[in-house]
Amino acid sequence: MSTNQPSQPSLKRAMKSRHLFMMSLGGIIGTGLFLGSGYAIGEAGPLGAILAYLVGGLLMYLAMVCLGELSVFMPVSGSFQAHATKFIGPATGFVIGWVYWLSWAMYVGLEFVAAAVLMKRWFPDVSTWIWSAIFVVLLFGINALATKAFAETEYWFAGIKVFAVILFIIIGLSAVFGLISLDSEPTPYLSNFVGDGLLPAGMIGVFISMMSVIYAFQGAEIMGVAAGETEEPEKNIPRAIRTIVIRILLFYILAIFVLSALVPYKEAGVLESPFVTVFDMVGIPYAADIMNFVILTAILSVGNTGLFACTRILYSLSETGMAPKLFGKLDKRGVPLYSLAVTLGFALLSLLTSVVAADTLFVILLAVSGIGGTLTWLVIAVAQIGFRRQFIKNGGKLEDLKFRVRLYPFVPILCIVICLFIFGFMAFDATQRTSLYWGFGFIAACYGYYYLKFKRKQVTLPMDTAKVETEEI
Repeated sequence: MSTNQPSQPSLKRAMKSRHLFMMSLGGIIGTGLFLGSGYAIGEAGPLGAILAYLVGGLLMYLAMVCLGELSVFMPVSGSFQAHATKFIGPATGFVIGWVYWLSWAMYVGLEFVAAAVLMKRWFPDVSTWIWSAIFVVLLFGINALATKAFAETEYWFAGIKVFAVILFIIIGLSAVFGLISLDSEPTPYLSNFVGDGLLPAGMIGVFISMMSVIYAFQGAEIMGVAAGETEEPEKNIPRAIRTIVIRILLFYILAIFVLSALVPYKEAGVLESPFVTVFDMVGIPYAADIMNFVILTAILSVGNTGLFACTRILYSLSETGMAPKLFGKLDKRGVPLYSLAVTLGFALLSLLTSVVAADTLFVILLAVSGIGGTLTWLVIAVAQIGFRRQFIKNGGKLEDLKFRVRLYPFVPILCIVICLFIFGFMAFDATQRTSLYWGFGFIAACYGYYYLKFKRKQVTLPMDTAKVETEEI
């Protein structure tokens, strides 16, 4: 009698280098740049906005380097949730997994509405909820088909955003220095940088704008979530991380420089999208429609990657016994379909709370979402320190690591300090204090729930052998 068991479906290593590269690039080019950049310039002034984006970019780089060491050594789906479980403790793994899942699931729901609102520009008579339903079906289908369907779709979503930003920078720099004439406006050169002083709002303006800047960069960690489904992670993950600085300088700093040079900072903060204003200034026809399409693409990209990240985090929680086993089941295409369905269901339910519980539950959900990204980066840095200590204690040699953090422990400690500074500043900012209270209250409740339910339960850690297989595209 045969004892062979039927092979179980596995996650697919379907993401190639180009997918991971474009995903990590597209993850930091979204509405935070296209819409939030005007707010940052309006609060901090031209130079202040650039400083805020430089600090935000530095923090993202520090976190991604730490995540790179962890993900190359342990390339599993779920990434930092699994790393936190193993190198900090199961309680922290439980908390960061559910906080991150809730944060992204809620944002996915909001993105459906935002995308539908943008469609009203072209189809004013069609109900917003009809467009929301269409986008729900579209993104569910993309994520349910297979990993390669998600990877290819996100590759092209990100490509559109990247092309738009490159075109904007080229046209904008030409206008700043007089190579292209502005409609009814003299060539500005650098007059907007010095007209009201270098830091018209002082350092307080820089700190205030930094909150929106940090939000703009959050999402880059999805690269680590995808590590368990990436071909040759030991090669492709370091390659993606090493180019982060170049991407920051090229796509964010240059874009903010162009916006600051062409749009007076007092006007930038009240514009719906300063990108549309710049395209109008240089006389590009249908500028608003072009940017509406680009922003729609960015929103759908966020929803697409958010669904992917939530599904894999929920899968990882199930693998470690911190979520129902049902969420760890894979279909024949290697997709955790139950996790995907539950994530989408929660995303849609979170929208209902904005109507029926806007002053209570919806506020709490928004608060948790607001601190989720920064908390994730902090946990990644702490986990990297824990990993390095355990690695050395067990006799490991640094030269055996295929990718490692340089300047250790300075890099993870600086990452932790900046994250704590951000939380500290939120405590002194009345507009953000509520988010801090509700957010950390929810975190405390998660820790309490874990110790009541899981304290004596053995948590499995499937870290050393990721249940994945290679799939060619």
